[in-house]
Amino acid sequence: MLKMKKITYILILAIVFTSCSDYQKVLNKGSVEEQYKLATEMYDTGKYNKAIQLFEKITPAYRGKPQMERVQYMISDAYYNTKQYSLAAYYFDRFTKNYPRSTKKEDASYSSAYSYYLDSPIFSLDQASTKEALLAMQGFIDAYPNSDKIDDANKTIKELRYKLEKKAFETAKQYYHIDDYQAAITSFDILISDYIGTSFKEQALFYKFMASYELGKKSVQYKKEQRLKDAVKVYNRLKKSFSKSEYLEDSEKLFKKLNEELTTFEKEVEITENK
Repeated sequence: MLKMKKITYILILAIVFTSCSDYQKVLNKGSVEEQYKLATEMYDTGKYNKAIQLFEKITPAYRGKPQMERVQYMISDAYYNTKQYSLAAYYFDRFTKNYPRSTKKEDASYSSAYSYYLDSPIFSLDQASTKEALLAMQGFIDAYPNSDKIDDANKTIKELRYKLEKKAFETAKQYYHIDDYQAAITSFDILISDYIGTSFKEQALFYKFMASYELGKKSVQYKKEQRLKDAVKVYNRLKKSFSKSEYLEDSEKLFKKLNEELTTFEKEVEITENK
């Protein structure tokens, strides 16, 4: 029994090595036609990395020929299946531009956008891929409004927008925590204006109010009154927009201190004017 298992194992190894040897032979010395045939076989059997090597090798020979449409689609899909999403997005996008009448154009357009989405990093990192994905997915929706992928596309756009909103919110909040209140206020304003209806609006207004209060309190005399009054406006906006805000209690406490600051400031101005 053990002897039979050993023989079987040796036979399997022999087949594998022979297969690898045949692959290398075609890759290095095979004709273009042989490489194309083997690349297609590798792709069809899910051996995408090997398929990619062959497709890349035969691409120059098939450029401008009818087979190139199929080659370009398969190499795009192979990159996708090997999780090389940046390359997949690039090649799918090229496919849609090179073959505008292809029956696979819609599928390639969606795959390009979705590859950008899969390549998008966590919110704390650079969001260039996220922005590309958002533009690409919106472009797909505009081009194929009746596609059966529309629901998925809209869901993806929602996730991408949330990631950009969170990035913007966390950046603005970071400015607040390092006491750069002016930068925090500006960043919260950009978040609210760029992402209308953002789920971070309530938090953004609360942090903007705190930043406005701190900026006013620590300002030089000639800027203090106006900045404190600007903080009052932010408080009123928060209270009006979110009358049942979870931050209302803390905001009201801070608003009380803000009024005390304004009262003290007005008294100091009055004393100065009466001298």
